[in-house]
Amino acid sequence: MDLGQFDPRSTAKYALKKASPFVAAAGLVVDEVSGTRVVGHIELSEEHFTPWGVVHGGVYTTAVESAASIGASEAVKERGEFAVGVHNGTDFLRASKGGRVDVVAEPLQQGRVQQLWLVTVTASDSGKTIARGQVRLQNVPLPT
Repeated sequence: MDLGQFDPRSTAKYALKKASPFVAAAGLVVDEVSGTRVVGHIELSEEHFTPWGVVHGGVYTTAVESAASIGASEAVKERGEFAVGVHNGTDFLRASKGGRVDVVAEPLQQGRVQQLWLVTVTASDSGKTIARGQVRLQNVPLPT
């Protein structure tokens, strides 16, 4: 990634497309971004599976961390800051063999220095929660 072409002050949605091939490889598509809510989805397929034919938990952990970071960064961008994860606790509630999952992130607390976000990953077809995570983030100055 060439950071010389990346403007960290751009919108979170644009920044994600330009600066995060890792998140793109995980399949997270961001549909809605604000400083108080992020909505996205992933179309899970065999590329996300473990050797045992179920979705790898790292996919969900990546979605949880990314959605929380995007929303938290959007919340503080006007202050010249972005947010970095300092703790991610993701619980895997049931196995999945693919299909679409919806990702929703919302803040539980937004402070001057830190934020706490809750993220749920839900199977689109059944409405059942597949994973949930809580991410604590530190607000830090944007790079210059």
